[in-house]
Amino acid sequence: MLPRPDAKTIDRKRRMSLPHQPVPKQGAAARIGNFEEVYRPYDAEAAITEAMRCIQCPAAPCAKACPLHSDIPLALWQLENGLFEHSAIVFRRTNTMSEVCGRVCPQTAQCEGACIYVKKGKPPVAIGRLEAFVADYQAAQGSRDTVTAAPTGHRVAVVGAGPAGLTVAQLLAKRGHFVTVFDVWPSGGGIMRYGIPKFKMDHTIVDDLLNYTERLGVEFVYGIRIGVDISVDELFEQAYEAVFLGVGAGVPVDPKIPGSDLDGVYNATPFLIRCNVDDDFRPPGLRGTPDIGKKVAVIGGGDTAMDCARTAVRLGAERVVCVYRRTEAEMPGNERDRALAREEGVEFEWLTQPIRFTGDEEGHINEMGCVRMELREPDDSGRRRPVPVEGSEFTMTVDSVILALGYWPDPLMGESTPGLETRDWGLINVAAQTGETSRPGIFAGGDAVAGPDLVITAVAQGRRAAEAMHAFLIARH
Repeated sequence: MLPRPDAKTIDRKRRMSLPHQPVPKQGAAARIGNFEEVYRPYDAEAAITEAMRCIQCPAAPCAKACPLHSDIPLALWQLENGLFEHSAIVFRRTNTMSEVCGRVCPQTAQCEGACIYVKKGKPPVAIGRLEAFVADYQAAQGSRDTVTAAPTGHRVAVVGAGPAGLTVAQLLAKRGHFVTVFDVWPSGGGIMRYGIPKFKMDHTIVDDLLNYTERLGVEFVYGIRIGVDISVDELFEQAYEAVFLGVGAGVPVDPKIPGSDLDGVYNATPFLIRCNVDDDFRPPGLRGTPDIGKKVAVIGGGDTAMDCARTAVRLGAERVVCVYRRTEAEMPGNERDRALAREEGVEFEWLTQPIRFTGDEEGHINEMGCVRMELREPDDSGRRRPVPVEGSEFTMTVDSVILALGYWPDPLMGESTPGLETRDWGLINVAAQTGETSRPGIFAGGDAVAGPDLVITAVAQGRRAAEAMHAFLIARH
């Protein structure tokens, strides 16, 4: 591995004159006809050239803006010198999910948003796609480190096979602990398989992550719901010495709109699963692709809403409209995904709130009543509060509606685990730096703690919890 370059030897003026290498992607007309990844990988020459644009800022604002504080300048220095494996290793020091985060993180609001080029009015270095490039290279070489420490004899249970749970499992297995991961779904990956569409990230990446985790000696048990089929206390009775709760936040927000029970009204997660997950990995009740018709409305303004709208386009809908009660300025989702959705033909109805769904004689939705909204003073979220405009009601003809209104935590963990402190309808209380809960030996992280958030946030919390769990286990000797 090359050492970090001497800052005095970096010709920053020359580097800043290098042209940005656009990330290859499918054209809109082609990609709406398939579920393949929209963005294509860099070739080696383009990746090296793009990495050379990094001016190796001594202050490394990109690393500071990254929730994992990855050493981005060093990783890009390795990459630009053709040392792809070493670049991947640098990213892996902090990120167990480089191939995922490089694809799905909102880099414009994180590392790339802090890049010096943004202040100069130029495209930032494409950090995310470069991280994905070297992670994919490492995967293709089959060279990711699987060395583990000598067995410690300690046993750990991880509840949830999403990004937080897999991070904990990998890091503790490398420390020599025996780890079992329990998950309610037929396969692992959590949000990465059961929430992220294939056109954003090919699900073979999830398969590879699970295979890698198994090669570290981790055991997986699928189709079991902790808190129903077996309690956390029963896990301790089975000689697990520590438990990590990474169960996510997957309870959909109740829209409280009359007619939400009509045929043709879908909740986002079941809809995405039926359209993006291979049949072998779906629960029996979610088999078969839904028939959504030609006119589709998606309700919501986050990343999940864009995922649903873009999925509907790929299913052949002729008109897909995203209905949001505020303006675009208040939308919480990734602006990059909105831009892609627009390219694919998705329309937007701003300042609009559904107030009822009505159906035909067979109970299938055919119309959506709406009201226009206006923004007033900010609410508790800091965004301006939408209120209905009197006399502004109108209707939209629809064949189906997809509800992407957000998620609540599942209160089951708190209800089934005595002494486990929760808040806000079920989010688990933890010590921020360790993931420790109110129950000794129980740790938690990811969306179960933070609420719906990013993959990289879950990875960061998983890393902190894994370190604390290791210390807890070792102290038991």
